[in-house]
Amino acid sequence: MTGNSLLSWTPAAIVFDCDGTLMDSECHWVEARERVLRGYGITAPSDFGERTKGLHFTECGRVMTEVAGLAARHADRVTGQLLDEFRRLVAADPVTIPGAVDFVGLASHFAPLAVASNCPRDVVESGLAHAGLLHHFADVVVPDVDLRPKPDPDVYLAATRACGATPAVTLAVEDSYCGMLSATRAGLRVLGVGPDPRDEELALADLWVSTLADADLLHWAKTRESLPDSYVPAAGRAVRATAAAVAR
Repeated sequence: MTGNSLLSWTPAAIVFDCDGTLMDSECHWVEARERVLRGYGITAPSDFGERTKGLHFTECGRVMTEVAGLAARHADRVTGQLLDEFRRLVAADPVTIPGAVDFVGLASHFAPLAVASNCPRDVVESGLAHAGLLHHFADVVVPDVDLRPKPDPDVYLAATRACGATPAVTLAVEDSYCGMLSATRAGLRVLGVGPDPRDEELALADLWVSTLADADLLHWAKTRESLPDSYVPAAGRAVRATAAAVAR
């Protein structure tokens, strides 16, 4: 599907990644990783950010443990230190991605929304609440004992169900290759967001925009109308009704 056809399509639901897509927290992850590694006398390699972008924080902690030259048994401790540093940084300076507030607000008028993230739930929900966005989402889905993290499809499948939709009629909004793999494996169409996409990311995205503030994207969201109920499963109609009641 080409980008032009994506902008002529109306999804029944939209599922957003959070970190790097809605909330500008990548700088916090970078700083948190660097602080923890400095504590072990290590400077993060220049390619470390790309290697860990979009990974679940436990996997990031495992990679950091290897980089620090520590035995695998220390991975839980390193992961805990990473999360502690990250939470402190986010709490001190939560920042939204340009265009996120406007795009989410417009999208919420025509489709149920959810979040599928590899970040801890408390970080996702507190950041979205601070940005005034949390109330727009039917659910926030993160990995747990029953849901594998991205790049497995579990969190996207669960978020799609929370919206009462099927994957084929749901749009994912993502900024990382790891997240796009998750979304495409779940059967969603993908809107990629970010200034410098790699070839493998472009190959997975149905459309790529450099920012959620893209004028054509915002016009698309502004001019969409909800799909008729006949196109939406009963669960989706219930989600719609709940969202409408909240909006009133």
